[in-house]
Amino acid sequence: MAYADINGQRIYYEDSGGDGAPVILGHGFLMDHEMFAPQVAALAPEFRVITWDERGFGLTEFDDKPFTYWDSADDCLGLLTHLGIDRAVVGGMSQGGFLSMRAALTAPDRVKALVLLDTQSGKEGEEVMAGYRQLQETWLSVGPIDEVVNIVANIIIADPDENPKWIAKWRERPKELFLQPSECLFTRDDITDRIGEITCPAFIAHGTADTAISMEQAKALRDGLGNCVTFVEVEGGAHAANLTHADQVNGPLLDFLRAYA
Repeated sequence: MAYADINGQRIYYEDSGGDGAPVILGHGFLMDHEMFAPQVAALAPEFRVITWDERGFGLTEFDDKPFTYWDSADDCLGLLTHLGIDRAVVGGMSQGGFLSMRAALTAPDRVKALVLLDTQSGKEGEEVMAGYRQLQETWLSVGPIDEVVNIVANIIIADPDENPKWIAKWRERPKELFLQPSECLFTRDDITDRIGEITCPAFIAHGTADTAISMEQAKALRDGLGNCVTFVEVEGGAHAANLTHADQVNGPLLDFLRAYA
């Protein structure tokens, strides 16, 4: 098990090693590094794939203090520095994409290309946010009860084999750990007016059945970025389409990395 002390956190990561070009992937909200198992299996023969657990999730030892996705971007860049990597392909799913775009804005010289999976540059509307706040209140008061985790799992994963695995993970964690990561998610800034500054090559894959972030928002991200070269509509994929529909994601992703990593 590998850890790096970065920005007051003890960040857990896994590194496939090798001489290939480095690719670092950040997971979505309520997920962890294991959601990229299909990508590690497909990419690691050619690329050095690093997956990591962000603040408040997985095996990372988190100080439970308020943070932003700009802080998470600094964690990502700090992990690359810890590993002796000057430039890498940086990417992630949902909130992993939020922090990856912020890393590209913070240190464009260190981000060779972006991999953006079911993510966006903006924020949720007031109606959606009201529902999320209610979910937060329930989770913090009574924990991840059935009626909550089943809804959440079907939004994020929507797979009868995968849902129980992740629900079990959520139930193992103290309910209090939900607070700061959810506040980070709910109060994040909108960077839509800045994504045109990101000029490195970008890959986007987005599930056609993603109800957390719409296909319209994915297309707006594509059109707003300075250099989106690959856009994949993952047929039938929900929010974690890279996990549940890896067969539609990995081939185009390999082609992209072979060209731009």
